[in-house]
Amino acid sequence: MKNEMHTSNLVIIFALFACTNPKDNTVRQPTTKSDVVCTDKGCEGIYSGPEFIEGSDIAHQFSNKMSLEVGDKLKELYKKGSYSKVDFSKIDMSTEGMGSGEVVYKLSIPFEPVKEKCDAFTSFDHVGGWNHAPALSERKAQLEPVVLDKDSLNISELKQTPEGLQEYWIQWKNEDLQAECNE
Repeated sequence: MKNEMHTSNLVIIFALFACTNPKDNTVRQPTTKSDVVCTDKGCEGIYSGPEFIEGSDIAHQFSNKMSLEVGDKLKELYKKGSYSKVDFSKIDMSTEGMGSGEVVYKLSIPFEPVKEKCDAFTSFDHVGGWNHAPALSERKAQLEPVVLDKDSLNISELKQTPEGLQEYWIQWKNEDLQAECNE
C-alpha cells in the first residue's frame, strides 16, 4: 500500500508539472530533472528544479522518490540472499540553492551488508521538513501498523543540510517479506 501511495503521489506530481501552450496545444515537459541510480552498494540521486509549485514543496518530494527506490532495492537484495541495511551514518544530503526558488538536491544513501537475514531491513521511508521540523511522532504512528510484532522502527539521527532541509530516515523489516523474523 505504501508503494502504491508513493507511486500515485509521483503520478500526481508529474501531472502538476505538465502544461500546455495555447498556441500549439502540445504538452510541455517540466523544467526539472530527477534521477535515481541504485546498485548493490546503495542509491544516489539528484533533483534539479523549482523548490515550490503553488505552495507545495516539490523539491522535498524527491525524498519520497528516493525512499521508494531504496526500499525496492533492499527487497531485491534480500530476495537474492544479499542481506543489507542502510548505513545511516554515511547518508549524504545537499540542497544547493535552497531558498532561491531553484534547487539542486543531491542524495546518497549507502547500504551495508549484514550476515543474518533477520538483521536486514527491507522497507525504507523518511519524515522531513523543507524549512520546518519533521513530524517524527506522526510518522512513527503511521508506520507502526506495518512493523513486525517483535520489532521496531530503526530511525536515523536528524540529518540536516546547511540550507534547512531536515530528515529522519527510517528502515524496518517488511512484514510480508520477513514474516519469519517475527517468530
